[in-house]
Amino acid sequence: MKKPYFGLRGGWLTFWISVACATDMTLFGYDQGVFGGVIVTPDFLDTLDLNGPENTGTVSTVTAIYDIGCFFGAVIAFWLGEKLGRRNTVLVGTTIMTVGAILQISAYSVGQMVAGRVIAGIGNGINTATAPVWQSETSQIKWRGKLVVIEMILNIAGFSLSNWMTYGFSFANGPISWRFPLAFQLVFMGILFSTTPWLPESPRWLIAHGQEDEAFQIIADLEDKDINDPWVLTQHKEIVYAVQYERNNAVGWGDLLRGRTGAQGGTCTMRRLLLGAGTQAMQQLAGINVTSYYLPTVLINSVHLDNKLARLLAACNSVSYLLFSLIAIPNVERWGRRRLMMFGAAGQFVCYLVITILLRYTELPGYPEAQAKQVASASIAFFFLYYVFFGIGWQGVPWLYPVEINSLSMRTKGAAIGTATNWIFNFMVVEITPIGIQSLGWRFYIIWVVLNFSFVPLVYVFYPETADRTLEDMDRLFRENHDVFIFRHKDAIAPKRPAAYAEYERSEVRRASSVNTEALRKMSRVGHMVGKQEEARESSGVDMLEKVEV
Repeated sequence: MKKPYFGLRGGWLTFWISVACATDMTLFGYDQGVFGGVIVTPDFLDTLDLNGPENTGTVSTVTAIYDIGCFFGAVIAFWLGEKLGRRNTVLVGTTIMTVGAILQISAYSVGQMVAGRVIAGIGNGINTATAPVWQSETSQIKWRGKLVVIEMILNIAGFSLSNWMTYGFSFANGPISWRFPLAFQLVFMGILFSTTPWLPESPRWLIAHGQEDEAFQIIADLEDKDINDPWVLTQHKEIVYAVQYERNNAVGWGDLLRGRTGAQGGTCTMRRLLLGAGTQAMQQLAGINVTSYYLPTVLINSVHLDNKLARLLAACNSVSYLLFSLIAIPNVERWGRRRLMMFGAAGQFVCYLVITILLRYTELPGYPEAQAKQVASASIAFFFLYYVFFGIGWQGVPWLYPVEINSLSMRTKGAAIGTATNWIFNFMVVEITPIGIQSLGWRFYIIWVVLNFSFVPLVYVFYPETADRTLEDMDRLFRENHDVFIFRHKDAIAPKRPAAYAEYERSEVRRASSVNTEALRKMSRVGHMVGKQEEARESSGVDMLEKVEV
């Protein structure tokens, strides 16, 4: 009998899922960075007739319209991710991105370029809403945070590669100077098409859709254990419990939009959606895409560097960004999500504050020109330092948090809402940046000073810790604790898993190891629990989870 996944199990199977998800995020980073180099390429501007300050608005729209496509892609992932599953959704997104890439590579008009960027954005929005969910739902608790952060670091690697690619091709003449950098993204799409089809689906999605035998086998394969191992049975039971509880307490979209949770609001669904989407909004409002999309433009217009030096510094900055973001890998579990976000926001605030002050002197009437150049050059160091703090605190966590904070049945929707939020704020920032720099000068940077300062108290007061917790632990937290001001609860903000959660899991494993495994597998299914719940309601009204114990 042919073994699935080429016989891979345990860590190696998780590794290849990570390769697929990481490739998707590397492609995301490459797409983010490549257009910033393309829009300052003379042949691109000549071919699409975009030269001159009167076309600044058009250039910003052609750049930012990609994010509108990403927004709609994330919205599509609301239902597509639940209908097709995580793996097939990534394949659909990659196919759409391929069509968009080909349109961009072959563009000779603004209309075709806009169409290509919107279509590629739709595919990217679908993938970026799905890949973190797929990764999180197929990862062991000790690896989940690290793997998602590693993927976002590879997002930075893609961003860095695009900067060096556009810098290198800036020495070439003619269409190749911008068409080849755009074409290179097809390499990543090829990797996705060659890995994703043979990898396993999320066991959590399978259980929620009635494919429980396959889910049992995938959990066993991912853990490299026998299908009847007590650990596998316990994990399956906890997922089933979460599925059934959410079905009993979930709130419909119509009620959510009206704020109606009523007696069924026990899972704090709306609050969890808002917390997850909030991290994505804050990531964009931190000002990262002022520089990710436009760092060469910022250095040329605000710091007054020449084209080649601006490109080179942007490429060097991307390497610094990549290297310092590695600090987040060991510390995302050690420090926790909350501390990383607060640390990053505080550092970003200081950087933008100093940048604003320094650039103010470059525009001060009567300020000596020689000194103004020195002051502008000094601001470059703080643009570099800003990326250090962002890479440590805000690059990975906002993509991980919506997956961890939302319940199982809302996880795809929550990730999609978070991603859609990211892209719509991304569009806003990318659209206003060239116009803001041109119209407001140094005052434009005050916006990002104020916003970064506000993020520290927001995270401290409202955001629970998700590090070192299972996805089912977070369901338990929101069932038992409805207080919005989460900082008042020690267990909710502790960087380590609360002892009560760990002890409950150990007791369940002991219980699973002491009973007939075939009977336990039968009883820990959604269908069985539904039947028992109806029986319990008819007989005594006692809650199923109290009446039916394994």
